[in-house]
Amino acid sequence: MVYIASWDEFVDRSVQLFRADPESTRYVMKYRHCDGKLVLKVTDNKECLKFKTDQAQEAKKMEKLNNIFFTLMARGPDVDLSEVTGKEQIETQPAKKGRGRKQ
Repeated sequence: MVYIASWDEFVDRSVQLFRADPESTRYVMKYRHCDGKLVLKVTDNKECLKFKTDQAQEAKKMEKLNNIFFTLMARGPDVDLSEVTGKEQIETQPAKKGRGRKQ
């Protein structure tokens, strides 16, 4: 097991690990409330990568990693990840006219 200190390195190596063997790669999240620690683990039964943090900022980055893995699993390991931003684009709807009381 390898604990990786840098978030960017963990994401890059995790994506490489998934692309090398998408059938047997697993992604596990473990949060311990009493310690306030979040541990992320990516493994393919040969190599195990781990990232541990107690910072709330790092927990926000976990959502981006989830979106990356969802994209890889849904579209295949050869998909371009440059379009994955971690947040879905919210389309703004135009204001509806004719509702409410006229002023």
